Amino acid sequence: MSKNKGYSEAPPDVAAELERSVTVKDFLPSPDEIAAVLKKEETIPVTMKLKKRTVERYKRYAREKGIKYQTFVSAILDNYARNILGR
Repeated sequence: MSKNKGYSEAPPDVAAELERSVTVKDFLPSPDEIAAVLKKEETIPVTMKLKKRTVERYKRYAREKGIKYQTFVSAILDNYARNILGR
């Protein structure tokens, strides 16, 4: 017995939203690319709440690459701002 029931038609409201959706180009670099281009710049402390699971993933990856996880998160945010805000 197969657990996969296949796809069915989306409810009308969901189908309408899918029709209006816009594809966004994947502009974020891979974690490896971010880790490779980390550089020191002036920083300021920021307090924010993040999901525990997300922080644990970043910490694990940073530990594997031998970098600081906060610097890694900062690089992700910097790249996002550059690509979205053009700065």
